[in-house]
Order: sequence, then structure tokens, then C-alpha cells
Amino acid sequence: MDQSEDDILADELAALAAGTGGGGGLTRFVAKLMKKNVHEIDLVVLLPFEGAVEHVANVLERAGRTVGSVHEPGDGQPTIRVVAGGGADGLNPVVVTALVTRGDASSSKVRLRAAAKEGLIKQRAGERTATRLAALLAT
Repeated sequence: MDQSEDDILADELAALAAGTGGGGGLTRFVAKLMKKNVHEIDLVVLLPFEGAVEHVANVLERAGRTVGSVHEPGDGQPTIRVVAGGGADGLNPVVVTALVTRGDASSSKVRLRAAAKEGLIKQRAGERTATRLAALLAT
């Protein structure tokens, strides 16, 4: 079963805290209460469907670590999800999800969603990561 964005982000932040000697359990709890910065971008990729799925998977896998697996729900729309680094020095985990759908014979549609937890200092890590990856997908 796929984890929710909130659970993935809470786990990632807890792991960061535990790695620095902090309390991972408390961090996980607080992270679930924090607001998310979410940004979605709809793109048209000038590749046939199979090529677009491969292109999106390659770009996202270079940007971060795959979370879960690439799967196709019953309607034939592959979903690719990674955790990338965003914010200051790439230390804020960002969950990036891409949904690829069939377009015409020579293009495909991609809905890119990036979500990150926001603390007191707004870094807009979700928005900035989505914009950065959308630019990479468009090339």
C-alpha cells in the first residue's frame, strides 16, 4: 500500500532528526501537524506514451529516491513518486508525484505534484521543486 505524502514527509523529517541525534518520534509527530507547500503543474511532453513514461521516470529518478513503485492503476496512468531534496541546501524532503496520461500519437500529458512541509521560514520547497523538475521534463 502506498504511503500518503504526509506520512512520507514525516518519516523523512524524523530520519533527518534521528541522524543528527534528535528525537525522531517527536519530529514525526510535529511534522504531521505542519502545513504543506504543494504545487501542481500540468505539462505536455512531446513523446509518445511509452517514451514519456520512460522520460519522466528517468528525470525523477535522477532528482531523488524512488518511493514505492511505479504502478499503473486500472485506467493505464502510470504514477511515479520520488523524494527529492528541496529548500536550503536540499535538506527539506519533497515528495514529487508524476501522473502520465496518454495524449495524441506524438504527445503525452504529465501532472507533476510536489509537496514539502513548511516551518516558520517559508522556503516554498514544493513550488520550487515542481518548477525545477517541470523545466527538466520539458527539455
